[in-house]
Amino acid sequence: MRWLVVGAAGMLGQDLVPLLEARSHDVVGIDRAEVDITDPASTTNLVDGFDVLVNVAAYTAVDKAESDEAAAFAVNAVGPANLARAARAAGARMVQISTDYVFDGHADQPYDEDAPIAPRSAYGRTKAAGEWAVRAEAPDHLIVRTAWLYGQHGPCFPRTIARVAAEKGGLDVVDDQVGQPTWTVDLSDLVERLVAAGAPAGTYHGTSAGQTSWFGFAQAAVAAAGMDPGIVRPTTSEGFVRPAPRPAYSVLGHGALAAADVVPIRGWEAAWSEAAGAVLG
Repeated sequence: MRWLVVGAAGMLGQDLVPLLEARSHDVVGIDRAEVDITDPASTTNLVDGFDVLVNVAAYTAVDKAESDEAAAFAVNAVGPANLARAARAAGARMVQISTDYVFDGHADQPYDEDAPIAPRSAYGRTKAAGEWAVRAEAPDHLIVRTAWLYGQHGPCFPRTIARVAAEKGGLDVVDDQVGQPTWTVDLSDLVERLVAAGAPAGTYHGTSAGQTSWFGFAQAAVAAAGMDPGIVRPTTSEGFVRPAPRPAYSVLGHGALAAADVVPIRGWEAAWSEAAGAVLG
């Protein structure tokens, strides 16, 4: 199977491309240096000759998007629309990576894949628009929402926490935002398995099982770095006001995976135990 990965230089792309190659797929990875996905002319014949297009390119500066929503919209909505049209023209399946930020974060039980979306931030609005565009332009699509993503090949929460803890000897981390830390390797594996299984077109949730708070994840990161997790102190979101609102509850359900006979991602603690060494370096 021939795959095209757009956004291959990013944290997820750098794990997805080698995983696909290891599973004997023919893979081409491209990034901003090779194509401007916001330009329709640049994407017109981009997908010709490929069986699968995976779009992992995104504008992910959540706070900056609040003051520059147009730039975020160009990458997160216009770009996927252009790619979706190219995928449809080429007869390729499209996989679009999306986010928990399309929800309002006010739930008290895991969000189903068909739960109403209500993004509260510019980033969430632009990613929701990207989902809509892909559904409209590429009937053969898999939209995979993820959350709290971390990996070896880019800035991420656990690496930052371990560094700050070592530098300052302690830190405060919010304990009232709950989600599912998800390793880029596990998400890459899920994407490949979804396509290999011929999963029906639709929306799926690509997050680890279980849940924790940022405080809980920070304690796990500090412990993995060989420090006392007690140096991480719990605090509330009121102490860390930022331009973009953060979802208080980002736990996603995995019913669509079960319905498609695709095994969901393992629990976040087991994944972190395996990932920590590489992620923390």
